[in-house]
Amino acid sequence: QVQLVQSGGGLAQAGDSLRLSCAASGRRLNNYVVGWFRQAPGKEREFVAAIFRSGGSTFYEDSVKGRFIMSRDNAKNTVFLQMNSLKPEDTAVYYCAADAHLILSSVRRSDQYDYWGQGTQVTVSS
Repeated sequence: QVQLVQSGGGLAQAGDSLRLSCAASGRRLNNYVVGWFRQAPGKEREFVAAIFRSGGSTFYEDSVKGRFIMSRDNAKNTVFLQMNSLKPEDTAVYYCAADAHLILSSVRRSDQYDYWGQGTQVTVSS
């Protein structure tokens, strides 16, 4: 079993950058697919980005492509989401999630992830 603890986030202005961290304990995170999801008030949780186990291939939702960068630090057993050029519509609670058995076609499905971080608020003002 893996435990995920998130940090980062907070308040930002449009155009600013923030970095989210998702630190794991209990297992090596590089053996898991790790995804980032977000949920805005009154909306469903949506996929943001994911990083795959082997080779660290990354996948992004179209709305964040070119602005957000997901990466791993295996030595720290941590995954990061660097968020650049933030927009007010990026405002949401962000969650990291992990799963050991996820296949490529399912990385965008939140119901396929077994382990979740506690969530962190990101608020972007215009």
